[in-house]
Parts: sequence; structure tokens; C-alpha cells
Amino acid sequence: MMPGTGEAMLHDLAPVLCGYAAAKIEQNHKQIARCAKLLTVGELWQRENEHCNAVGNLVLHLAGNVRQWVLGGIAGQVVERDRAGEFAERRQIPADELSEELARVVVPACATLRTLNAESLARRYAIQNYSVRGVEAVMHVTEHFSFHTGQIVHITKVRRGVDLSLYDARGHKLPGTNAAP
Repeated sequence: MMPGTGEAMLHDLAPVLCGYAAAKIEQNHKQIARCAKLLTVGELWQRENEHCNAVGNLVLHLAGNVRQWVLGGIAGQVVERDRAGEFAERRQIPADELSEELARVVVPACATLRTLNAESLARRYAIQNYSVRGVEAVMHVTEHFSFHTGQIVHITKVRRGVDLSLYDARGHKLPGTNAAP
């Protein structure tokens, strides 16, 4: 390997990785909004038992996580988060308010992710009592958002009996899947 090649590759990969992470979060955000529109307010806040989360709680939790890890941790903004409160919420906040809350966090967070460079990914950040590199924070937020999106999709399928597939049987993206059915 030629001297400096690794650094050049990391420099080239940073926007690819961060752009992909932002795109996945945006795609998942659309899927969450799609699900929220299909559920009644009661269904948004329904829990199977006290060990299960309602869709509404998961949306609040995602907003809190992205706010803390990207806007607070990486971007350096002063943020306040009540993680326990995200799960304890029992008010039946309507879907449009939940979607707006999540959008207020996702839009600037994805813009922040798209500005990250190799130095930002290598830098250490103190987030949620952890010392993590920027790349770890980006990966955490992306996988965490995807994990809970899957839970929300599953709950919606169970509650409404609908097919929310984004791909056909051959794995090709279905047209119009970013819009609500």
C-alpha cells in the first residue's frame, strides 16, 4: 500500500458512510410516518403489557436518541433528554404531533451526518456516559433507528393486518413505497 492511501480511502469513504446513514434514517423515518398514519391514537399508545413499548413511546425514544447522539454528541448542541420519560409517557399524543417531533430531530441530524468527514469520524465524543468515536456514534444511531423502525412496522402489521413491504418477491423496490398507502 502506498503511503497515505489509507487516509485517502478513509477521506473518500466518510461521505459515503455518512450519506448512507442519513439516507437510511430518512427512509426509516418515512416508514414510521407511514405506519403512524395507519394507526388510531389508541393503537399508537397500546401496549401488550408493561414490558412492551407502544409505537408512540418508540417514536419519542428515537427522537431522544438521535437528538442526544447526533445533535448533542456529534454536533455539540446543548440538548436535554429524559430517556426514562420517553418510555413512561402515557398521554395519547396524536400521530401528526409524533411525526412532527421526530422530523424536528431527523432533518437537522441527517444534515449534520452529511457534513461529517474522516476527522469527525475518528474523533472521540462523550455521549450518554460513553466515549465513542464518531463512526461508532453514526453506526449506533443508524442501527438503533432501524431496529425500532422494524418494531414499529411489525406492530402496525399486527394491529392493522396490512402488507407494508417495500420490495417485491424478487427483492426489487416497489414503486411508491415511500408514500402512505
